[in-house]
Amino acid sequence: MDLNEATEEEQLAAVEQNGWSIEYIKNPSEIIQLAAVKQNGYSIQYIKNPSEAVRLAAVNHDGDSIKYVENPSEAVQLAAVNQYGDSIQCIKNPSEAVRLAAVKKNGWSVRYVENPSEDVQLAAVKQNGFSIEYIENPSEAVQLAAVKKNGLSIQYIKNPSEAVQLAAVKEDGSSIEYIGNPSEAVQLAAVKKIGWSIQYIKNPSEAVQLAAVKEDGSSIQYIKNPCQAVKDFLFVQQIMNE
Repeated sequence: MDLNEATEEEQLAAVEQNGWSIEYIKNPSEIIQLAAVKQNGYSIQYIKNPSEAVRLAAVNHDGDSIKYVENPSEAVQLAAVNQYGDSIQCIKNPSEAVRLAAVKKNGWSVRYVENPSEDVQLAAVKQNGFSIEYIENPSEAVQLAAVKKNGLSIQYIKNPSEAVQLAAVKEDGSSIEYIGNPSEAVQLAAVKKIGWSIQYIKNPSEAVQLAAVKEDGSSIQYIKNPCQAVKDFLFVQQIMNE
């Protein structure tokens, strides 16, 4: 069927079934345009001079379709990144509000933000701690926010302070695997969170060994030459459980 010869009702049915079909309609009405982009946001590339309403409908359906929108308003930009954070890579000179919205949707999107402010960095790592991998020279505040969200994100932090180390292991004890020469305080916090994280600690002290087996008795399997205090503790536990 030649869609140009079709009635508006027939055109509407066509684009509602497949938004791409608007490519074959000359001068579609706004009703047709809206129906097309609501079915497939990318179909906006075949619409000349789309209205703000059509632009918003397109990016609300597919945020990445903003790549086909010339000079999008901030409202359209915000709608796009709220639907798909990574669409910020298609926006020239996004405002701080747009940057914040993007990373709040997807922390990883910070990798597409040039010179992100600390507010943007914080929003990114609070959404996804691992996004700190893409932040150059993050402040301690950003580091802390990252590891409090995902302790394992410490693997992407160079020379973390003891405060950051403690925050990481308190969130996920196994993150001690990525900490070089952790203090006893960090070791204790790690094994108190997850006993078996002792497997990542070289030469744990008696206090650390005890804390590990108290949290999880099976962590004894990861302790070479357990101290007498640990043996005594497990022996008493065994008797109490009989």
